[in-house]
Amino acid sequence: MSTHGASLLTQAPKIVFIAIALAGCASDIMKNYVGQPVESVVLDYGPPTAIVDLGQGERAYQWRKVSTSAVSGTSSGEVRETKHGTVYEETETPGYIERQECFYTFYARASGGRWFITNFRQPKLECE
Repeated sequence: MSTHGASLLTQAPKIVFIAIALAGCASDIMKNYVGQPVESVVLDYGPPTAIVDLGQGERAYQWRKVSTSAVSGTSSGEVRETKHGTVYEETETPGYIERQECFYTFYARASGGRWFITNFRQPKLECE
């Protein structure tokens, strides 16, 4: 095994630990809004993308976030000796644009003419 491969094996537990530690970040932030008026979320993140009336004095407020990132392509080559001489073989992987759409939903109940956060929907794992 190469030293690079061995290095990755020793770092794998650290990477897994960091991933677990970061999981739940969005949910932890959302949890802090429970009991607060909806205006507190609006002041921090702007107006919601959608408001759904659920009936019986309940609403769902939803914020949508779209993230894009460019993933660069790669190119590698190898010189090989064949019976026809020396050949250079190149392998290319094109770059692409990665798009991630996340929805953050809070549930609220009317009280005294205002709406207060009562709960939230856990975002999908990629959005944590």
